[in-house]
Amino acid sequence: MTPWRYVLCMLFLTGCSGGEQKAVPGSSPKDTSAAHPRAGFPVPEFDGQRAFSFLLGQTAFGPRNPNSDGHRGCLRYLADELRSRTSEVRLQEFIEAGYDGEALPLTNILASFRPDLTERILLCAHWDTRPRAEQDENKDRRNQPITGANDGASGVAVLLELARLFHEQPPPVGVDIVLFDGEDYGKEGDLTRYLLGSRHFARTIDRAALPSFGILLDMVGDAFLDLPREGHSVRYAPDVVDLVWGTAHRLGFTEFLDEIGPEIYDDHVPLNEAGIKTIDLIDFNYPDPTNRFWHTHQDIPENCSAQSLGTVGTVLAAVVYSRGH
Repeated sequence: MTPWRYVLCMLFLTGCSGGEQKAVPGSSPKDTSAAHPRAGFPVPEFDGQRAFSFLLGQTAFGPRNPNSDGHRGCLRYLADELRSRTSEVRLQEFIEAGYDGEALPLTNILASFRPDLTERILLCAHWDTRPRAEQDENKDRRNQPITGANDGASGVAVLLELARLFHEQPPPVGVDIVLFDGEDYGKEGDLTRYLLGSRHFARTIDRAALPSFGILLDMVGDAFLDLPREGHSVRYAPDVVDLVWGTAHRLGFTEFLDEIGPEIYDDHVPLNEAGIKTIDLIDFNYPDPTNRFWHTHQDIPENCSAQSLGTVGTVLAAVVYSRGH
């Protein structure tokens, strides 16, 4: 997820608040099953514990960087999970050039719900993990790939649980879930080899069938969850930011902060450049402003929380199921 130097610069320009303890790793989210964004319209309950099991299902494969056994195994796992929820699953396969002549066989995973409806929402996350741990305090391990529990598995885990809800209670609008590959391949300072999957998706999407808006999830599993309004999101799609943060506040979630955070170079950037109005839900303070778990071997399930996944998933479920009513 996003190069460190870029974020450091933006943090200097915009500032970013610290996070206080919000959750215990593995704990259950608060009960929001009776909370409805609009009176009389039922919103199915998002299960944070089940989402956490999807996080564990991914990390069980180990690192999921391109050309690894974990990458190949997790691709099958994610495709099978989505196929169990909808028949509308497509694998968007493509090849990108990596470093030192390495060829990167990459796959975006696309799953559609209510394909009969023209109004559509895009929900997305990246499923690959970083092939190196430049920020790790142990210099001997900096060239080893990371587990990527938060930076990779957390956003996908929320989307897999949402897919279960969409299968059991079809939403009032069309929803497309896209899991991007190759987001975190690039070396620090080389922006050209980040966001490979979202760039490919943006280049190839049907321009006549763009979604109403998109929501990207990245690093949403931190046990100490704080979600400021990401800078690019505020600039590209302030109305979508207001919709999501307003929904969170109505449901009582204080983890969604009413302050503007740094601009993060993430998968929503090429989507917005292609005309897909998209915001980024991201907690870059992992676990606090030191960000000492990011791109290190401390990005593990023990530093993530079912409650955080439940918070984000509950808000997104309310956003989706309130559409069209």
